[in-house]
Amino acid sequence: MSQDIHAHKILILDFGSQYTQLIARRVREIGVYCEVRAFDMEDQEVIDFDPKGIILAGGPESVPEPGSPRAPEAVFTLGVPVFGICYGMQTMAEQLGGKVQGSDIREFGYAQIRKHEGPALFQDIEDHIANNGVALLDVWMSHGDKVIAMPEDFTLMASTDSCPIAAMANEAKKFYGVQFHPEVTHTLQGGRILSRFIVDICGCDTLWTPANIAQDAIERMQEQVGDKKVLLALSGGVDSSVVAAFAS
Repeated sequence: MSQDIHAHKILILDFGSQYTQLIARRVREIGVYCEVRAFDMEDQEVIDFDPKGIILAGGPESVPEPGSPRAPEAVFTLGVPVFGICYGMQTMAEQLGGKVQGSDIREFGYAQIRKHEGPALFQDIEDHIANNGVALLDVWMSHGDKVIAMPEDFTLMASTDSCPIAAMANEAKKFYGVQFHPEVTHTLQGGRILSRFIVDICGCDTLWTPANIAQDAIERMQEQVGDKKVLLALSGGVDSSVVAAFAS
């Protein structure tokens, strides 16, 4: 192939969310290769992975609790865009000098957030326009804790009455955080938000397509096998299989 379909890739750090694999699915549907790794990757592992961007997924822990998970320091020093989702936004805020407040009251379900002008992540993306001209987004929340103070140099992207900091951004560093879950279908513009981050902000080419994946696999196998024979076993249904021998 003329292009490496693995060259532009997104690193997803997992903090234990039930939605992490769904984030990965959404990234791949956009057409970009990604891998899910545990949050406790070593800094050098993050550097060696060489991502075009990093997504910090959600999780069930509470950021204010001692010993709760944190992202590797390299995430914020590598110089690539970072997108924190739910817990990912909270640990980003805490690690960069903001403040997260614990709560026993959870917000779970539909919410409508008010956009604030500025950051590129939400630009021209909305579901409704209120009577006062404010743009609104229909989203899905699933959290108890919340960010109550943004890190220095961050600006407010969105808010609700119960969650005054529903989204934040440091446009210079291309760091973004959202308290809601863009990966679920209940967030109506979630696909556009993820695409904005991955394609427009991270600059990823959408090469991860079924046709390119198949061609890449063929070329890799041809390179590995050469002129040797191959034994291939394929599932032929619930209770049968097909075995075929063929020359490369």
